[in-house]
Amino acid sequence: MADIRLCAFDQVPDGGALGFEATLRGQATALIAVRRGTQVWVYRNRCPHFSIPLNYQPGLFSTYQTRLLMCAHHGAMFRFEDGHCIDGPCEGASLDSVPVYEQDGVLWLAEVHNAPEQVHP
Repeated sequence: MADIRLCAFDQVPDGGALGFEATLRGQATALIAVRRGTQVWVYRNRCPHFSIPLNYQPGLFSTYQTRLLMCAHHGAMFRFEDGHCIDGPCEGASLDSVPVYEQDGVLWLAEVHNAPEQVHP
C-alpha cells in the first residue's frame, strides 16, 4: 500500500486548519490538519469529550494564536504540536494523531499498518 496524497502543503493555512475525510480501517474518518509555519500535524476530527467533530460547520475550524485548536461545541483547547487538551471539559486528554509528512510541497499520509485506503480533501 502506498502513501496517500492529502493536498498541497500550502492549502493548510498557516496558523489555521483544514479538514479531510479518509478511509481508516475500512471506515470513513474525518481528519483535521493544523499548521504553524513549516510544521503540520494531522489528527482525527473527534473531540475526546463526547467523540464529536471539533467543527460545527463543514470546513470551518477555530484556531487561536496559531497555537491552539478549539472544539466548537465545548470550547476545549488543543495544542497544535501534540493534540493535548490544555483547557476545557476534556483537559488532560489528547486528540488521536495521524502520521503525515511533507515532500516537494505536498502533504502525505504516511503508510502504516491499517493506513487509509482513500483520502478526500
